[in-house]
Amino acid sequence: MNQEERLSTSDLALLQLGRRLQADGYRFITPTPLTHERVNQRPGNERSKTLRDVFGWSRPFAPGLISADEQGQLQEAEVLEERDGLLRSRVRWSSLDGLLFAHSQFPTEATDAVFFGPDSYRFAQLIHAHLQQNFTAVHRAVDIGCGAGVGAIVIARARREAQVLALDINPLALRLTAVNAALGEVANVEIARSDVLQDVEGDFDLIVANPPYMADPSERAYRHGGGVLGAGLSLRIVEQALPRLTPGGSLVLYTGVAMVDGRDPFLEALEKWRDSAEFGWTYKELDPDVFGEELLTPGYQDVERIAVVALVVTRIGAGIGGIVDEQASEVRH
Repeated sequence: MNQEERLSTSDLALLQLGRRLQADGYRFITPTPLTHERVNQRPGNERSKTLRDVFGWSRPFAPGLISADEQGQLQEAEVLEERDGLLRSRVRWSSLDGLLFAHSQFPTEATDAVFFGPDSYRFAQLIHAHLQQNFTAVHRAVDIGCGAGVGAIVIARARREAQVLALDINPLALRLTAVNAALGEVANVEIARSDVLQDVEGDFDLIVANPPYMADPSERAYRHGGGVLGAGLSLRIVEQALPRLTPGGSLVLYTGVAMVDGRDPFLEALEKWRDSAEFGWTYKELDPDVFGEELLTPGYQDVERIAVVALVVTRIGAGIGGIVDEQASEVRH
């Protein structure tokens, strides 16, 4: 059974809308939430005038702006809302690697919102770089906390022979990943509910994750990483992933770190795994300062900056271990 045959009637409608947008040449690069907000607040941007306004900038639109077929597909997909005589799509569409990805409307305030943004692009680039530099065969891979399915779909397209699992605890994320996988025409993605790796069995040649890493007062699933300053889920992923790697297999973790007094608390928390002779580690900052507006959030009063980092851990056998903290290199020990 291919991806499309697994979809419900409402999901098929969403898939058909995505195909229509692709055929029309629709393209949208999703910015940070702050940029999105500022652009939408400009005079004249109160309502949609184009498809990019409707499905990218997530602006309300008047009936008749989009075609009857497009409006019907939104209704059948159960993602169309009406307020004060205007319509709005609860789904956005963003471009990445020549594909379209469906994800949640802006602003992403719902507790089950599925996020997509600059982190998604950097995460995809990190996976591409790893696959280009690592020649270990990938027979079985998994994207933990798949969200819109970026990691799983990037791997599945690059390694058509691999079985790729897309895991999340959010039913909406699983729904949108299924639609996005069908739209991307990848037949080797299997979608399942799992809390990290607790609900799946077996080992993996490649484990990737782009978990939430904020300390969110509302504890929205796509933002809240738990633990101290949002690092809890990232640490859980490391703990559960390392024993599940095959020889030569890698964990590729893209996450954020709240830096305090010049210290990296996430790197410090990895201390208990550093001395293992089974693994080689690389660790670097990809961007030293993101989401600066979050420093005004309660709990961040001692945080200097939020950096995004890449941690790659490879099971390489006895006698080689250690961790390298290199902000600008990929030295492996």
